[in-house]
Amino acid sequence: MEHLLGLLRIRVQRGRNLAVRDVRSSDPYIFVKMGKQKLKTRVVKKSVNPEWNEDLTLSISDSSHPIHIAVYDKDTFTQDDKMGDAEIEIGPFLEAIRMRLDGVANGMVASRVEPSKENCLAEQSCIIYSDGNIIQNMTVRLRNVESGEVELQLQWINIPGSRGL
Repeated sequence: MEHLLGLLRIRVQRGRNLAVRDVRSSDPYIFVKMGKQKLKTRVVKKSVNPEWNEDLTLSISDSSHPIHIAVYDKDTFTQDDKMGDAEIEIGPFLEAIRMRLDGVANGMVASRVEPSKENCLAEQSCIIYSDGNIIQNMTVRLRNVESGEVELQLQWINIPGSRGL
């Protein structure tokens, strides 16, 4: 517990324009990996625009590790097909949390992260103060695939007794 900084909740909201890996559609799910931690969403049947609205929570002890996201098409009799991947750096998000924004107006933008060659953002991502929490909404463009984006939301959770930020 003394090495733990806190928890990062990743709300996997939806996929857009994902690649077709079956005859006319796909059965996508998302696999999230950070260090040795591995999590995945449920499979959404026959959709290239799936809605997950699922929370996945990672324990953060080293903020330098990126978050790897991969989208797969679930297959019954063969190996699951890869539908693209992305990598998320959480540094800018953690910097906004360290700003200690308690008492600022709800909805205030703490920081903006622009898309670049170094990140997988499809568009500008805002880190905002909302109802006592710092959240970051982002749309990531999948790599190594013909098309596809995934909408995510990050939220930090402090753990009593942890090292904290």
